[in-house]
Amino acid sequence: MKKIIVSGGLGFIGSNLINLLIKKNYFVINIDKVNYASNFYNTRSFADKKNYKFIRLDINKSSKLKKILNSYKPIAIFNLAAETHVDRSIDSPSEFIRSNIVGVFNLLETFREFSKKNKRTKLIHISTDEVYGDVLKGRSKETDAYKPSSPYAASKASSDHLVYSYVRTYKLNAMITNCSNNYGPHQHPEKLIPKLIYNIINNKVLPLYGRGKNSREWIFVEDHCDALFKVFKNGMNGEFYNIGSNINSSNLDIAKLLINIAKNKIKLGKNVKIKFVKDRPGHDIRYALDSKKILKKLKWKSKISLKKGLESTFNWYLKNMNYYTTLKKKDITKRLGIIK
Repeated sequence: MKKIIVSGGLGFIGSNLINLLIKKNYFVINIDKVNYASNFYNTRSFADKKNYKFIRLDINKSSKLKKILNSYKPIAIFNLAAETHVDRSIDSPSEFIRSNIVGVFNLLETFREFSKKNKRTKLIHISTDEVYGDVLKGRSKETDAYKPSSPYAASKASSDHLVYSYVRTYKLNAMITNCSNNYGPHQHPEKLIPKLIYNIINNKVLPLYGRGKNSREWIFVEDHCDALFKVFKNGMNGEFYNIGSNINSSNLDIAKLLINIAKNKIKLGKNVKIKFVKDRPGHDIRYALDSKKILKKLKWKSKISLKKGLESTFNWYLKNMNYYTTLKKKDITKRLGIIK
């Protein structure tokens, strides 16, 4: 059975990707340092599978990472190990530098040594559309310049540059993907959609930054994982691939959609109403990706509509209320990213 390593596999996208890979009969080694966003609840459905192995590991630990690579000899590594929340990066940027830049450097150095005898092993580095910065008009192409606005986005941009430099300099077999905003089951409620769902279920107000006009391109996590698999199977070494739905919605529209979905499933409390709050520093107005390359080159496009995806996501959280008990309440409710 062919082996694949997924770093950050206790997280939102990582756990969904592992679920897909296991179903496709790969042996998956999940390495995760286990921080606040890591959750063993996310791996319950496959934790006892014979083709799954969890190893607690920070990718900054080069010696142990080297042993794992040499022991399992994976055909691919999906790197999703990262700090990802913009508001947290405003409060504590140092951890983002350590994980998203230094961690990727250590992974690259270890992979470079491993690749000398295992040249066919692929590294797929998962990044974000936020590296392009504010896109007021049009859609960002893979060839567009990076212009990150937050410490988080800057740290991911730096990691992308590192990976590409290792492809050019050391001839590593690696690819980079930049994806739009994900949503779906297992996402930490510090992020917009699961936070809104949590507040709707718990009869709380729905906070939106500014006037809720910030526009994002949303993609259901299963669509993203399907695209990552396509990149792994058919992507070209050294290439960048944008992954998105090509459909934008404002945060206000997302909140209204969720309220309408909830009306048909639960009785809404009197506190479930939209409340505009002070905007976060450096908040980008709009992200939007041009995903024509992955459509043309790899024959991939998103399949799940926003309405269907949001309904599926709401149903999951409603049926998995125990998920919230695995989290610290302050990580759900506390406002972050306020410069004092």
